[in-house]
Amino acid sequence: MNKEFKNIDQIFPIAALLCCFFIFSCVNDPKQIEDLTKKNIMIDEGKNIVSYLSQKGELKAKLTAPVMNRYATDKTDTVYYVFPNSLHSDFYDSTGKLESYLDSKHGKYFQTLNKVYLWDSVVVINLKGDTLKSPDLWWDQNTKMFYTDKVADYRTKSQKIIGSKGAEAKQDLTYITFKETTGTLLVNENGFPSDSTH
Repeated sequence: MNKEFKNIDQIFPIAALLCCFFIFSCVNDPKQIEDLTKKNIMIDEGKNIVSYLSQKGELKAKLTAPVMNRYATDKTDTVYYVFPNSLHSDFYDSTGKLESYLDSKHGKYFQTLNKVYLWDSVVVINLKGDTLKSPDLWWDQNTKMFYTDKVADYRTKSQKIIGSKGAEAKQDLTYITFKETTGTLLVNENGFPSDSTH
């Protein structure tokens, strides 16, 4: 009996020493951790793009661009498209009729959000010639609305309105609201707004 206890007393310090050795030898190399956890971004490039955006079988927009880059990561399902060299988009109503069009120097489409961020010389024009300009603009495919928190310049034949802190507008520019506006409005001889645009 005493002999067995002596063996256990000798084995315990050796086992403890081995455990310490394994704990210290398991320290991870920071480079290995970074390699295991970093996102690998995959890029596909397309040229002379013509793309149709639809929802529930209904055409929402037609986009054309000289270059489109598709970005995806292997760690998430986030996919987005970048248009680095300008883009043009035509927007359609629920019957498939063209109601406005847009030009921008740059754009980024977020597939999971159904939203497009546009920047640098963004111009939207409806069929009547009403024009909305902004340094950047979002388009929401679900609501068919444009919005920005930057300066928005809106012009028709009879008015010019500037929203210094942003605007929100329907896709066809028939409804638009501004934040902190200034502008001019043509009026007729009775003092009422001119309806020369209708």
